[in-house]
Amino acid sequence: MISVLGSSWPLLLGLFMLMMGNGVQGTLLGIRGSIEGFSTFQMSLIMSAYFVGFLGGSRLAPEMIRRVGHVRVFAALGSTISAILILYPALVEPWAWIIGRIVIGFCFSGVYVTAESWLNNSSTNETRGQALSLYMLVQVGGIVVAQYVLLLSDAGGFILFIIPSVLVSLAFAPILLSISPTPAFGSTKPMNLRGLIETSPLAAVNLVLLGGVFAAQFGMAAVYATQIGLSIPEISVFVSAIYMAALISQYPIGWLSDRIDRRKLIIAISAIGGAGAFVGFLLPPSFAVLIFSAALIGGTTNPLYALIIAYANDFLEPEDMAAASAGFVFINGVGAIAGPVVVGYMMRTIGPSGFWLFITILMEAVALYGIYRMVRRPATGAAAGHVPYARVLATASPVAVGYAQEVYIEAEAEMDAQAPEAGTGTGTDGKVL
Repeated sequence: MISVLGSSWPLLLGLFMLMMGNGVQGTLLGIRGSIEGFSTFQMSLIMSAYFVGFLGGSRLAPEMIRRVGHVRVFAALGSTISAILILYPALVEPWAWIIGRIVIGFCFSGVYVTAESWLNNSSTNETRGQALSLYMLVQVGGIVVAQYVLLLSDAGGFILFIIPSVLVSLAFAPILLSISPTPAFGSTKPMNLRGLIETSPLAAVNLVLLGGVFAAQFGMAAVYATQIGLSIPEISVFVSAIYMAALISQYPIGWLSDRIDRRKLIIAISAIGGAGAFVGFLLPPSFAVLIFSAALIGGTTNPLYALIIAYANDFLEPEDMAAASAGFVFINGVGAIAGPVVVGYMMRTIGPSGFWLFITILMEAVALYGIYRMVRRPATGAAAGHVPYARVLATASPVAVGYAQEVYIEAEAEMDAQAPEAGTGTGTDGKVL
C-alpha cells in the first residue's frame, strides 16, 4: 500500500480536497437553508436535486470524456463547481438552489469519473485492490474533515461558501500537474437492467432501498440536526459520526463477508442499522443518543452497499461484471433521488423524528426482503464460492464501481485457476440467489 500511495499521492490529495469541498457544501446548505427559513419540503427538493444531477453525470460524463478528453472535461466541470458554490449565498432562493444542486451534482459526478479513471489507469492488477481501499479512505476522510471546516466561520455569511470553492479549485493542481498521460476511455456495453434484476433480485431491490437511506443521511442529516436545535459544533460531530463509523466498520464487515453466507450478513447488518435508527426515533434526542444512532446507521448502510454489490457479483460471470457497474449505480441512484423527498415529507408530517423513522423502515425492509429471498431460495453452497469483498462507497461513480468489478474479475480468474489444482472446481452453476 505504501508503494501505491507513493505513486498516486497527488491524485489522492486532489480527490481528498474535492471530497472536502463536496462535504462542506452538503452540510452547509442544510444549515443555511434553516437560517433562511426554507421549509423542510423545499430543503428535501434541494437535496434530492444533487442526486438527479449526479445520476445524469454518471451516464453522460464518459461520452464527454471520449469526445474532448479528460483534461478539458475536468477543467470545465471543476470551474463550474467553483462558480456554483460562490453563487449559493448570492441567490438565496429555493429554485436557484435546486438548479445549482442539479448542476453541481452533474459536475461532481463528471469530476469523479475523470479522476477515478486516472486512478484506475495508474494501478496494476496487483495494486488495484489496495488503490481502491485508499480511495475509500480518501472519500470518507474528506467528508469527515469537511464537517469541521464549518467551525471556521458563520454559516450565515459568505466565507463558508468561499472555502469549498477554493478547495475544489486547488484540487486540480496536484491532479493535472502529475497525471501523464491521460488514459484511454473505452466504452463498455451496459448490462440490461432486466438481466441484472433477474440475476439477483435481492441486490436490485436492496440497492434501491439503500439509495434512499444514503441520500437521506447525506442530504437531510444536517436539516434534521438544525430542526432539533443542535449547535454548529454538534452538527459537525453528528454528521462526521456517520462517516467515521462507515470507515471503521468496512473492514470487519468485509472480513465476515468473505467467510459466511452473505445473505445472512446482509440481513443482520440491515436489522442492526434499522434498530439503531429506531432508537433515534423512539428516545428523546439527547446528544449521546444521536451519536449512537448516527454511528449505527453509518456503520451499517455504507458497508452494505459494497456487500450487496459483492453478493450480486457472486452470480455474475466475469465478462458481465464490468457491464453491471453502471446498472448498480443507476438502481442506487433512483432510490437516492426519491430518498430526500420522501424523508422531507415525513419530517414535515410527523416532525424531525421522521428522519429516523424513514431510515428504520427502509433498513428493516432490506432485512425482511433478505429473509424472503432466503425462504424462497435456500442457500445450497458454502462461502467458498464468494468473490472477495471490495470496498466501495455509495458516493462512487460507475468508474469506481467498475474499478471494484475489475478486482472481482481478477479474483474470479484466480479462483478458477486454483480450482483444478485443488480438485474442487467451484463455479456459478450451483449458486442460488
